[in-house]
Amino acid sequence: MGNHLPSGAAMVRFCHKLNRVKTLEDDLMETSLKRCLSTVDLTLLGVGGMVGSGLYVLTGTVAKEIAGPAVILSYLIAGFASLLAAFCYAEFGARVPKTGSAYMFTYVSVGEIWAFLIGWNVILEYMIGGAAVARAWSGYLDSMFDHKIKNYTETHIGSWNVPFLAHYPDFLAAGILLIATALISFGAKVSSWLNHIFAGISMAIILFILIFGFILAEPKNWGNEYGGFVPYGFSGVMSGTATCFYAFVGFDVIAASTEEARNPQKAVPIATAVSLGLATAIYVLVSAVLTLMVPWNSLVPDSALSDAFYRRGYSWAGFIVAAGSICAMNTVLLSNLFSLPRIAYAMAEDGLFFQFFAKVNPTTKVPIIGIVVFGILMAFLSLIFDLEALVQFLSIGTLLAYTFVAASIIVLRFQQDKTEQSHPEDQEPKPQPLDIRAAGERIVGEEMKEYESFSDKLQLVETQKKAKERRETGHLKAVFEPYLKFLSDFYPGEVVTIAVVLMMVFSICLCSILVFGTTHLHLPTWCFYLLLVIFLIGFLVSLFFIWVHEQQKKIATFEVPLVPLIPATSILLNVYLMLKLNYMTWIRFMVWLALGLIVYFGYGIWHSKENLHDSKSHGVTARYVVFPSSSMEETVQQIQPNTQDSMGRAEIIDDETQNR
Repeated sequence: MGNHLPSGAAMVRFCHKLNRVKTLEDDLMETSLKRCLSTVDLTLLGVGGMVGSGLYVLTGTVAKEIAGPAVILSYLIAGFASLLAAFCYAEFGARVPKTGSAYMFTYVSVGEIWAFLIGWNVILEYMIGGAAVARAWSGYLDSMFDHKIKNYTETHIGSWNVPFLAHYPDFLAAGILLIATALISFGAKVSSWLNHIFAGISMAIILFILIFGFILAEPKNWGNEYGGFVPYGFSGVMSGTATCFYAFVGFDVIAASTEEARNPQKAVPIATAVSLGLATAIYVLVSAVLTLMVPWNSLVPDSALSDAFYRRGYSWAGFIVAAGSICAMNTVLLSNLFSLPRIAYAMAEDGLFFQFFAKVNPTTKVPIIGIVVFGILMAFLSLIFDLEALVQFLSIGTLLAYTFVAASIIVLRFQQDKTEQSHPEDQEPKPQPLDIRAAGERIVGEEMKEYESFSDKLQLVETQKKAKERRETGHLKAVFEPYLKFLSDFYPGEVVTIAVVLMMVFSICLCSILVFGTTHLHLPTWCFYLLLVIFLIGFLVSLFFIWVHEQQKKIATFEVPLVPLIPATSILLNVYLMLKLNYMTWIRFMVWLALGLIVYFGYGIWHSKENLHDSKSHGVTARYVVFPSSSMEETVQQIQPNTQDSMGRAEIIDDETQNR
C-alpha cells in the first residue's frame, strides 16, 4: 500500500506546478489583438463600466434596506477602497500591458493555481454583472410603458415561484444581450465608439439629475423624523459599503483592455484614476439628491430615481431619467461583454482554459468565440434569474480579486527582475580565470592592503559580494543587518512572500473578531480586545518584516506609492468587507470555487504552457570548482540524474587536476 503513495520529490514537483509563475515574453507590446484604444477611450470605458445599474438600481436598494441616507458614506468608503485597489491595477497594467486583468497580474507574481481561481471568479463576476444589468435595463424600459411587457409575459407565457429565479422569463433582457454581443463582435474600435455615444448621453442626463434634483431637495428628509442621516448605524454603513462595491466593479475593464491600448504605460494609470474619481463623485452626488428629494424609507428600489421625480410631480423628468438609465446600462453591458471574452482569451492563451477561447478573428482582431459563447450564457442567466439573487453574488469575486492584486504588488516589488537574477554564466558564456590578487588590489583600492593567504583573499571577495547583495532587491536592508541577522539566510524575496501570507492570515483573524466577535462568537469584552491587539500586532509585525527588505529600483511607469502600506491597507479593508457579506453569498462562492478546481485539475494543469518552460529548464544547473592556487576557475556542466551525475562530477575534477 505504501508503494502507491506519492514520494516526497513528486509532491514537491506537484506543489511547484501549482505555484509556478508565468514567463513573460521579451516584447510585451507584441500581441495578436489590435492596439487602437487611446487614453480617452479607456477612460470612457471605465466610466461606462462603473456608472450604470449601480447608479439607477443599487443606490435605491442600499438607501432603503441597508444604510438610509448614509449610503453616501457607503459609496465614499467603497470608492476609497476601490482607489487603493485601482493603484495596484494601474501599476500592473503599465508594467504588464497584457489582457487578463487580475488573472494576469496574479499569474506573473503569485502562482498558477491562484491566478486560475482569480480568473475563474472574474469570469463569473462579469457574467453575473452583465445579466444583472440586462435585467435592470429591462425593468426600467418596462416601467416607462407602465409594466405592460411584464404583464403580457406573465399572461401569455407564464410565471413561476422558485427561490432565486425570476417570477417570469425576461425575454427583453436576453434579447438586448444578444444584440450587444453582435455589436461587440465587430471589433474594439466599434465597441469604443458605441460606448462613447451612450456614455455622452448618460453623462448629460446625470448632470440634469443633479441640477434639477438639488433644486427639489428638502433637508428635512435627513431629519430625525425619518431616523436621521445614519438610521442603521455604523454597521449599516459598512454593510452598505460591501454591497456598493458592485458599483465600482467596472474599472478593471481598463486593465482588461491594456493589450489593445496604444500606449498602456501612460494611458492605463491616467484612465484608471480619472474614471474612478468621476464615478465616485457621481455616485455620492446622486445619492445625496435621491435621499433629499424623497424620504429614504419610501424609495422604490427597482426604479428609485425616475420614481422620485414622478412622485414630486415631474413625470416628464422621470421619463428622461429612465431614458438616461437605459443609456448608462448600455455602457455597462458593452463593458462586460468587452472584458469577459478577453479574460477567457488570456487564460486560454496560457493553456489554463479551453483552447478554442483563444481563437482571434483575423479581420476584427477580437476573440470571437468567447464573445459569442459568453454572450449566450449571459442571455440565459438574465432570462431566468432574479436581479437581487444575481447582485448579491457580485461583490465577493471583486473583493477577492482586489485582495490578490494588492498582495501581488507587494510580492512583485520585492522580487528580483531578470537582470538581477542573471548569473555570471548567463552573461559570460566563456568564463575567464579570476586573478584573486588583482581582484583584491582593485577592491581595497586606496588602502593598498596585502593579503598573505588564499583564504584571506577568498574571504575578502565573499565579504564584498555579500555586502553588495544585501542591497539588491529582496535582500535585507543594510541598516537592519546587525539586528535581524537571522533573516539574512533566506533567499531574496522569500521572507517577503512568507510575511505576505502571514499578513493575510492576520487580516482574516482581525476582521473576523471585528465582524463576529460580539455577535456570533459572543466573546467577553476583555477577550475581544485582547484578540484584537494580538492580531493587530501580528499584522503590523508582518508589515514591518516586508518593509525592512529592499524594493526594486524606480521604474519609468506608474508605481503604487507607499508600498507595502497602501496594498496592505487594501487587503485589510477588502477582507473586512468580504466578511460583511451574506453567508449565502459565501456558500454560492464556494460551490463555484469547487467547480473551478475541477476544471483546473481536469484540464488547466495539464495544458498549461508553463509545462514547456519547465521541461526545457529541467536538469540545467552550474558547478563551481575552486582550487587553492593563485587563480579561481569556473566550470559549467549540465547535471545528469542519479549515477551519471556523480560520474560527471568525477570527470570534471579529473580534467581539472590534469590541467593543473
